[in-house]
Amino acid sequence: MAYTYLTPQKVLLGEGALALAQDTWKNCGRKALIITDSVMVKLGNVGKVTALLDEIGIAYEIYDGINQEPCDYMIAEGAEVYLQKHCDFLIAVGGGSPIDSMKAIGAVIVLGDSINSFMGKTIEGSLPPMCAVPTTAGTGSEATQFTIINNTEKNIKMLLKGAALLPQLAVIDPVFTMTAPPAVTAATGIDALCHAVEAYTSIKAFSMTDTMAVSAVKRIFDSLYLCYTDGGNMEARIDMAIAALEAGMAFNNSSVTIIHGMSRPIGALYHVPHGLSNAMLLEKCLEFAIEGCPERFRELAQAIGVYEPGMTDPEGAAAFVQAASKLCKSLKIQTLEEFGIDKDDFLGRIDKMAQDALDSGSPGNTRRKPDKEDIVRIYKALFD
Repeated sequence: MAYTYLTPQKVLLGEGALALAQDTWKNCGRKALIITDSVMVKLGNVGKVTALLDEIGIAYEIYDGINQEPCDYMIAEGAEVYLQKHCDFLIAVGGGSPIDSMKAIGAVIVLGDSINSFMGKTIEGSLPPMCAVPTTAGTGSEATQFTIINNTEKNIKMLLKGAALLPQLAVIDPVFTMTAPPAVTAATGIDALCHAVEAYTSIKAFSMTDTMAVSAVKRIFDSLYLCYTDGGNMEARIDMAIAALEAGMAFNNSSVTIIHGMSRPIGALYHVPHGLSNAMLLEKCLEFAIEGCPERFRELAQAIGVYEPGMTDPEGAAAFVQAASKLCKSLKIQTLEEFGIDKDDFLGRIDKMAQDALDSGSPGNTRRKPDKEDIVRIYKALFD
């Protein structure tokens, strides 16, 4: 069987990588639209980018309206700024939300219409040059052909895809991730873990995605807790930045599974940050999934050193899930109740969430394919 393996055109990686972006920006255009949020502006992360643009004489506009999970109206606003200010390329500075928004804005600019019109379609065409500068180590959006946008008309999160959405340039400079507070470091790091584990256990996995996924899992177990407890640990930050990139490249080519499918409806209805909703689901979803490929989960247990000689595949698989759960607890990942979600309200919306999860297609990539009743049971178990 033959496979396609898609990556960004260029990746700049390591401390000080941002400065190397100037050569690429010179060939992208004359005026950039920087897509970000107000926090990135206040922290000075956007200023690091604009200072380098000033050095090479490239003009820019800043759209800092992505202050929550990206929604259709934010994409419309960003596209309008791009066109009115006569920009000709895009730079995203921030976590997954600005990067996902950049991709969606690029699609709307070129293809027209509302971003909601692309639901269920593959986005094609020649988009403006796009550069992703992630400030968290988690989403991997800088390395994927996907974008997740909240459709406020239908109250669902859309998973939109297309090779055209891959950024031309990904700048993985761990200096930016050092501004992330512990809770954000934790949630985005577990998001990367979900990407890697799901990529490895997806029905679409193959040798190259396996290599990236296993490497990412090992790095995350080695370094995430260090980043959480000591945000200034540059070695750990570099390791997590690489892990997020590897996990992104893995799931970009083999897809995600049940965790992401069930996570998006929670985010859409309750505005739980994406990485956190993934983390809330991780243990229950993996307990369901291990029956479909216990040998793969056992291999992950071996990779992180929790497999003991003589363990059967199911025992090794269970050891990995327990280790992942223990990691989440050490990072103080909130439960739904701790986040402030009312149990009765949540239970009353489960039928819609379960259907939306299945409709997204991601649960179908799980080797133990869930039906709606399985999804409902897992949602209910989150309040047990």
